[in-house]
Amino acid sequence: MGSINTSDFKKGLKVQLDGDPYLMVECNFVKPGKGQALYKCRLKHLIRGTTIDRTWKSGDSIESADVEEINAQYLYRQGDKFVFMDNESYEQYELTADQVGDTWRYVKESMVCSMVLYNGNPITVTPPNHVVLKIEYCEPAARGNTTNNVTKPCKVETGAEFQCPVFVNIGDLIKIDTRTGEYLERAKE
Repeated sequence: MGSINTSDFKKGLKVQLDGDPYLMVECNFVKPGKGQALYKCRLKHLIRGTTIDRTWKSGDSIESADVEEINAQYLYRQGDKFVFMDNESYEQYELTADQVGDTWRYVKESMVCSMVLYNGNPITVTPPNHVVLKIEYCEPAARGNTTNNVTKPCKVETGAEFQCPVFVNIGDLIKIDTRTGEYLERAKE
C-alpha cells in the first residue's frame, strides 16, 4: 500500500486510518493568517458507514486503502446471502443482507453492479443509477382520478414496492432512480 501526501487530498480518495478503509467525502484547504496550512476532511467508513472529521497539517501523509472497484453481475439470492460474480475473473462473491442494504430493491438477475473490495473481500455493492423493472402487481386506477401527482404502490419483480403514477399497470416496465428510489418514467422493452 502506498502513502498519500496532503497535497494529493481530494474528494473520492480511499484511505486507511487505524486499519480501516475510509472514503474522503469532503476535503477543505485552510490557510490561517499565520502558521501551517491545514486540510480539514470528512471521511466515511466504507464498512460501517459512519463519518468522522479529521484535520492534517500540510506535508503530512496517510496510507492509501487496499480498495478495488470491480463490475460484478448479480447471479441469485440464497437465503440472506446475495451472490455476485466478477465479470473478468469469474470469481463469485457472497454478500450478506446487511452489506447489500436497500440495494436488493433494485437488482435483478444478470444485472451488472459496481462492487467495492477491501483486501479482496466485498464490502459494498452499488446498482446502476437507473434501472428498468417490471411491475408484478398494482391496484387498477380509479376511473376519473386524474388530479396531478396521484400515486399508488406498485410491487416490482424484485419484490420491492415503489410509488408510481396511477396510469401504470401490471406488466409495464418502469424506470427507477436508485439514488432516490423515485419513479422516473415508463420504459420501453
